[in-house]
Amino acid sequence: MMAEHAEQPKGFDPTVPNEARVINYMMGGKDNFAADRRAAEEIMAFAPEIPMMIIEARKFLFRAVAYLAEQGIRQFVDIGCGLPAQGSVHEILERVAPGSKVAYVDDDPVVIAHSNALIDAGERLRIIQADIRDPDALLDHPDLASLIDLERPTAFLVQSMLTNILDDDLAAKIARQLVDRLPVGGYMVLTHSVGDAPKADTEKLAELFRQRYLLDGDRSGPRTRGEVARFLDGLDLVPPGLVPLPAWRPLRGEPGVDPDAFWSVGAVGRKA
Repeated sequence: MMAEHAEQPKGFDPTVPNEARVINYMMGGKDNFAADRRAAEEIMAFAPEIPMMIIEARKFLFRAVAYLAEQGIRQFVDIGCGLPAQGSVHEILERVAPGSKVAYVDDDPVVIAHSNALIDAGERLRIIQADIRDPDALLDHPDLASLIDLERPTAFLVQSMLTNILDDDLAAKIARQLVDRLPVGGYMVLTHSVGDAPKADTEKLAELFRQRYLLDGDRSGPRTRGEVARFLDGLDLVPPGLVPLPAWRPLRGEPGVDPDAFWSVGAVGRKA
């Protein structure tokens, strides 16, 4: 069930760019405003490869979710889900594992308002406002607990969220808490931008991190792959491990993207 318009949350200001809406515009969506479009155009003028990277991230999500479905996972918690887009987790699962349960979680009231308007949650979906900075409160949220049984194998999808946590200690603490709460036999999917891709323009990436549209704070650039790998401590990584997104189990016949020039890495880890 789709609605034409979402009721905007209290304090909503369409004159201020919103990260979720900026990405929505880059993906060809319509849930954005003039300020978002201006911000997106500035970013794409500086780094025209960004839309391609967003597309590759969606393709990685499809491959990772399909893999988890093959392993028998039927419960998914999408943390930092962003605005609804074609190829969202529940749509992937409708194709590969009908009947699966999905909890969409985001702390952005704009995302929550639009998601509630655009997604018919039904019995197997929940849309929850919670903050990844408090993983226990997020996972203990009554709306999540009413759908997801954390005593059974579950997948946590953490797409780029730790990229936005500039404090290294806080990011590591969040990752540890998520792994601790992951049930045995469960999986965590992690994606993160890195600054040490062999062929990437790391100076450009560092500048993007300083752009106010992407991140707030004092960090001058993204983490290295080694720093990101520590967020997966306690998990057994599914081969090929932590790699550029296009290199993670690409489907036969997919158009090739040079992994060494890709800024984002991803992995799927299992808790034994």
